[in-house]
Amino acid sequence: MSQAGGAHAESTSLIGPGDIDPIVEQIADARRMDRWRRRAIFIVVWVVLVGGLGWFLWNAGNVEWDFIVHSGPYIIGGVWITILVSILSIALGTSLAIVGALGRLSANPVIYAVASLYVSLVRGTPLLVQIFFVFYALPQAGIVLPPIPTGVLALGFNYGAYMTEIFRAGIQAVPRGQSEAAKALGMQESQIFRRIVLPQAVRIVTPAVGNEFIAMIKDSSLVSTITVQELLWRAETAGRAEFQTIPAFLIAALAYWILTIVFSLFQERLERRLARSDR
Repeated sequence: MSQAGGAHAESTSLIGPGDIDPIVEQIADARRMDRWRRRAIFIVVWVVLVGGLGWFLWNAGNVEWDFIVHSGPYIIGGVWITILVSILSIALGTSLAIVGALGRLSANPVIYAVASLYVSLVRGTPLLVQIFFVFYALPQAGIVLPPIPTGVLALGFNYGAYMTEIFRAGIQAVPRGQSEAAKALGMQESQIFRRIVLPQAVRIVTPAVGNEFIAMIKDSSLVSTITVQELLWRAETAGRAEFQTIPAFLIAALAYWILTIVFSLFQERLERRLARSDR
């Protein structure tokens, strides 16, 4: 028995901490190399595909450098209007979504019916029709708004209906036991919602709201139909004036693409931070 124990001790003593460290480093190096290889392949594929598509569109559209140099800055200047409209619209849509979600969860049949009608009506009609309706119907009612507030109102009203279901799901995802515990401590319903339910629901729905914001950046191009001088409106105006429609739209498309990439990166960082706080 002692001989077996001695043999086992002798075999285990052959592998010490100094022998394990190089193995761990080799595994870590192999993983880093694999990550770099995957990134390199990813970049190469993107460069080839984007370069091929750009070359095809460049030759098919007869792009002229003079147009890009002179009209490019004017078109890109509409990016700030696009961002402004998107931010204001998502803020309005979020406010309407919270109210709509509470209505959808209300036990009052009148409030529930109004909230359900709002969601059904907006989701059942095209966004462009809603923009035209707000643009032409409000003046008939004696309410005359500039183009940008009109576009913000239409976009926010539309996205508020879609985000209503997102916030409703987020509120329902908060464990009911927390609300019941707060009631046992004597907190009122408004305090429970404001201090316990809403902060957790907002954290739950933040990634989904981020996706809606990225989608709104592209949908904001529809407000160009009501003379909002954002990115697409400027591209269409400059391209039509100089008979360079395709190059103008290429500049606008590239700007929209860059915007979505930038805000997608912000969204990924935010999601990682939220996931880290959950862990």
